Parts: sequence; C-alpha cells; structure tokens
Amino acid sequence: MTLPSAGNPISLQQVNVELGNSGTASINMGSSAVRGLFDVSSGAIDMSDGYGKSSFTGMVATGGTITTDGDYKVHTFTGSGTFAVSTVGDIGTVEYLVIAGGAGGANGGGGAGGYRTATGLSVSATSYSVTVGAGGSGHATVSGAKGGSGGNSVFNGITSTGGGGAGGKSNSQGSVDAGVSGGSGGGGGIPGAGTAPGGSGTSGQGNDGGFGQRSPFQGGGGGGASAAGQYGGGGSDGGAGTSSSITGSSVGRGGGGGGGGFDFSGDATDGGADGGTFSAPTNNATANTGGGGGGAWSVSTNGGSGVVIIRYQYQ
Repeated sequence: MTLPSAGNPISLQQVNVELGNSGTASINMGSSAVRGLFDVSSGAIDMSDGYGKSSFTGMVATGGTITTDGDYKVHTFTGSGTFAVSTVGDIGTVEYLVIAGGAGGANGGGGAGGYRTATGLSVSATSYSVTVGAGGSGHATVSGAKGGSGGNSVFNGITSTGGGGAGGKSNSQGSVDAGVSGGSGGGGGIPGAGTAPGGSGTSGQGNDGGFGQRSPFQGGGGGGASAAGQYGGGGSDGGAGTSSSITGSSVGRGGGGGGGGFDFSGDATDGGADGGTFSAPTNNATANTGGGGGGAWSVSTNGGSGVVIIRYQYQ
C-alpha cells in the first residue's frame, strides 16, 4: 500500500502497516525504518512528510536499451547481451516478449520468428544471457534453393524458434519446393506440378505457411504470429503478426513474408516483407520484428532479426 496523499490524515497504524508491522505495534518515529519511509534523514518528522510515500522496493537491473514507462522499466535487446538483476524487489517477476529471427524468402514468403510473451516470470538476483536470433537470408540471385531459416531467441529458459525458410522452385515435386517448419512456417515454393506444402508453425509461437502452386506460378505466404500464410493464387499474403504494448506503445511484430510469383505477389504486415513478381521485392523484412522475407520469381529478400524485451516495476 501507499500512505495517504496530501490533505488526508496519516495514522500511526497506517505507518506500521506500510512498514510491514502490526497496526497496533509500538512505533519509534525516529527509527531508521520510519526515517527511510518518510525520507527525513534527521530532525523532527512531520506526518505530512509521509504523504504518498511507500515502502515498496522495486526491481533494479541493467542490460539492453533501458526506457521508462510510468512505474516500469523496459529493457530492449536488439542484439545478444546480458540482463543483470541486482535487486529483485518486492514483486520479483517480469513481463517478457521474446521473438526469434524471421526467415528469408525464396518463391514462398519466409515464416515469422516464433513469438512468445507472458507476465509473471520469476527472476533472481543474477545475470541472464539474452540471445537475439538473426534473420534468415533470401536469394541474392535466381536460385532453386529454399530461403534461410531464422535464428532462435532465448531468455531465462524461454526459447522462441526461428522462422521456417520459404520453399523454392523445383522441376519435380520434392523437398526443394516445400516450406520449412519453424516458429512460423515458410510458404511453399513452386513445384514441378500441383502444389507445394507450407511449413508448420510451432504451437504457441506461430502459424503454418501457405502452399505454393505450379499454375499460376505462385509461392505461398509465410506464416505469422497470429495467422497462417495464404495459399498460392492471385497473390499470397503473409500471415498477420501480433501487436504488443510492452514498451508503452502498441507495435506489431512477427508478420509472415508475402509469397512471390511470375505475375502475382503477396503483401505483408507487422514487420514482414512484401513479395515480388518477376522482379525482386523492394525491401527486406524490418529488423527486430521477426518478420519473414518476401518471395519472388527470381531474387527474394531477408527475414528480420528478432528482439527480446523485458518489463518490470521499479517504483
């Protein structure tokens, strides 16, 4: 609790309770505990000195880029590092967002990096290694290979799986044209005939990629954090990501890459890259969103790197 605000009387019982004592315990107003609560180091203490004061101990930690949102500190890791807790505080838990690297495109769109978030994760006064997964590579030249899968992101036993690489072109239906499984699955490529399956997403982290097809020549969209990639046809969109306000403002991340084809291309949101047609897509997926790279008939684009964000009450 917190002592009453200005204009309201403060009782000795309230002071005792704030200090963790029985409300009827005897109290020495010159004690170090009372002086610490009232923030009066010496001399007489007036009850008005206690307006709005609290004995709450917040968490103290270092690592990453630190910002403040009201009573909360937010640590954002855009690359691997260390989250070091020196004071656990009264609550002792954090909220986290752990997103893995998104996959590169090929003909299908790259799958988004695995997306995991929750509150109430217990921490101790120790150092935690933080790993931020890299985005997978697309194809810089015309290629029949798959897109590169994204790297895993890890914090305090929480592992988010890298996005699954997109399927490429194949003259016969086989392993080259199938999307790769991952945090979210990569979109299927362009097979020698029929359709090519998208990769599977990981439960609790992402969704499946869409299938690609031979006629019309179209790769499937990569899976996203909240929706599967669309299937081949007149434009295969990447699956939608998920928005989080862990930093204090709502930001969408974890979108799958748009599929590519000869005549049609798919769109992407939430950090994923749009697909292209016979010409290359315009942009890579957005860094530190875990978005999937865009697919195309020829040159494709890279997946976005992941991110780890940690939030806790400090006052």
